[in-house]
Amino acid sequence: MRLRDLKGFGPKSEEILAKVNINSVDEFMEIDPFVLYKQLKLNVKGTGLNSIYAIIGAREDKHWQEIANTQKTEILLRLDDMGLAPK
Repeated sequence: MRLRDLKGFGPKSEEILAKVNINSVDEFMEIDPFVLYKQLKLNVKGTGLNSIYAIIGAREDKHWQEIANTQKTEILLRLDDMGLAPK
C-alpha cells in the first residue's frame, strides 16, 4: 500500500508528505498526527486545518469532513495547547 492509497490521499499528498520525510504508510502511521501537522505547518506553505483533518481521516479510514464534523473541538483544543490553533 502506498500513501496515495489511504482514504482522502492522492499523489499530491505523497509529494507534500515527502517534504517532511514521510515516504511510506508505516512512517505515516508511526508519527503522531499532531507532530506531523506541526512539521507540515513549518515546512509546507498553505498547510491549514483541513490538513490535520485529512491526516487523522487517513489514519482512521474516514473522510476528512467526517473528522472535521466529529472531532473539531478536540482537535482545536490540542492545537491550541501546541500553539498551532488558528487565530
